[in-house]
Amino acid sequence: MPSGTLYVVGTPLGNLEDLSPRAIRVLGAVAVVAAEDTRTAQKLWARFGLAPHTVSYFEGNEASRAEELVARLLGGDDVAVISEAGMPGVSDPGERLVQRAVAAGVEVVVVPGPSAAVTALAGSGLPTAAFTFLGFLPREGTPRRALLARVRLAPETLIFYEAPGRTAATLADLAESLGGGRRACVARELTKIHEEFSRGTLAELAARAAAQPPRGEVTLVVAGASADEAAALGPPEVDLEQAVDARLAAGDSPKDIAAALSLSSGKPRRQIYQLALARMRRREV
Repeated sequence: MPSGTLYVVGTPLGNLEDLSPRAIRVLGAVAVVAAEDTRTAQKLWARFGLAPHTVSYFEGNEASRAEELVARLLGGDDVAVISEAGMPGVSDPGERLVQRAVAAGVEVVVVPGPSAAVTALAGSGLPTAAFTFLGFLPREGTPRRALLARVRLAPETLIFYEAPGRTAATLADLAESLGGGRRACVARELTKIHEEFSRGTLAELAARAAAQPPRGEVTLVVAGASADEAAALGPPEVDLEQAVDARLAAGDSPKDIAAALSLSSGKPRRQIYQLALARMRRREV
């Protein structure tokens, strides 16, 4: 028996009119739809008069459900996968299922649809010829610092996803690592009633978000480093002792020095804090 086809279907970010006729046809024809959020899926079914067999497919059951769905595909059933909004697999469940299907020799067909990253980029007013999508930043610690240090000199536009409650802190970290004067855009509630593109420098946007935290889904778009910025920022590797001494001379506390240099160097905050304490004591002797 020939295997079925896995359809990766893009769904609206918010405005249901963005669901394509092809997507409607596919979703109405497959044997089962694997949905990240079945409640959101039910809104689509009600809006377009669909009634497919729907199963949940989210981060918590992704591994086991992928095995079940591949088994159905190998048995001849067509399967569609949708995320809560946008394209499955792009910072949403779907990647594992596609990989398993490909490994099993199942045909994979993508039905393109909206993407928050590309939508935000197109409306940001920033360069679009080359960009790097980085999904959600690590929340804290060494991985976050290392990633920011790695991209601080990147010339292409950078795109991040972020939760509204963490947007202000992330913008502040980006300003500290990439430079407060770097142009950026905070895009939120894309395609929805309260859609907003807020543009400015990273420092300006961080201050706005701190004063009035954004609501809804947030996509951050940040300009890449210009040649002048790259020269001013210098290489990611810095002479920590020299940098610490300079900040101590300027009156910064070890705590403030650790916070600033951990972002610009990618080194652990605790390591820099201990170094700053030691250098400060040496200056006092």
